[in-house]
Amino acid sequence: MSIKKTFKALSDEYRREILEMLKNGTMTAGEIYSKFDMTQATVSHHLSILKEADLVRIERKGKYIYYELNSTVFDDVMKWIMSFKEENNEK
Repeated sequence: MSIKKTFKALSDEYRREILEMLKNGTMTAGEIYSKFDMTQATVSHHLSILKEADLVRIERKGKYIYYELNSTVFDDVMKWIMSFKEENNEK
C-alpha cells in the first residue's frame, strides 16, 4: 500500500464520489460515466488513479469493465491511522 497514492486518490471529490457509488456494489465503467457531467476520458482518468492506488479492482467480462471497491486498502489505512492513537495512548 502506498499511503501517498491512497491520499492523492482520496483528495479529489469526484474520486470520493465514485468510491461512494461503489459502496453499493460493482458497477460497469459505463454506469459510472453516466452519473457524471464530464467526458468519458475524464472519468476514466479518475478511475485510473483509483486503480493505481489500489482502491478499486477491475474485472473484464466480455466488452465490459466492472469496478469494485478494494476494502483491504481501507482496512490498511485505518490500521495506519489507529496506530497513531495507540502510540499516543501509551504515553
